[in-house]
Amino acid sequence: MRTHGKQFTAAKAQVAADRSYSIEDAVPLMQKVKFAKFDETVELALRLGVDPKHADQMVRGTVVLPHGLGKSKRVLAIAGGDKQKEAQEAGADVVGGEEMVEKIQGGFMEFDAVVATPDMMRAVGKLGKVLGPRGLMPNPKTGTVSVDIAKAVREIKAGKVEFRVDKTGIIHAPLGKTSFATSSLVANAHALVDSIVKAKPAAAKGKFLRSVTLSSTMGPGIKIDTTHIDVAVKH
Repeated sequence: MRTHGKQFTAAKAQVAADRSYSIEDAVPLMQKVKFAKFDETVELALRLGVDPKHADQMVRGTVVLPHGLGKSKRVLAIAGGDKQKEAQEAGADVVGGEEMVEKIQGGFMEFDAVVATPDMMRAVGKLGKVLGPRGLMPNPKTGTVSVDIAKAVREIKAGKVEFRVDKTGIIHAPLGKTSFATSSLVANAHALVDSIVKAKPAAAKGKFLRSVTLSSTMGPGIKIDTTHIDVAVKH
């Protein structure tokens, strides 16, 4: 049976197990009970009332968090001609054309996000087995396949987060770091939840947000009051 260390147990004791917190109360509580020596990532886990096995109940999308993630992603842009220059000027870390496909097939993985222009997708499609499992495959639905490659690069650099429901009906998404100002994490959380609620598929029936939990990398989960979120989203 798994046992937790003293620090985790002490942190968990400060979180009421029988209570749900508003985002405004949960964020400072999470920051107060943190005990790790490093700057942890803050994450939201949302259990949704959908069955992802049905294509019409898939929930996915992107959101540019108002206060970013505290770390700039290394962006690879695959484009041709003038579009390469646009991507470079927008801040892309690695820029190339079809030759990048061979480079990645050869093991090159020094990037955290990939954007591409539509004309490159025939070549980029060969990377499905490499980039797909890592969640890095460019996709028009998430804005990572675009004629406006500069905008795609800038959004990722600004803290764009991609979310997608997993096969168990849960979305896990980062909000920033525990060192962020409380108000910044609260704003990021509302922006993320708002975007997920807006992505609710028409085929999803009943309660959409089944449960929402806030946590830091090492810290205990804090249950979020979804009624409070619903009200905040409507306003």
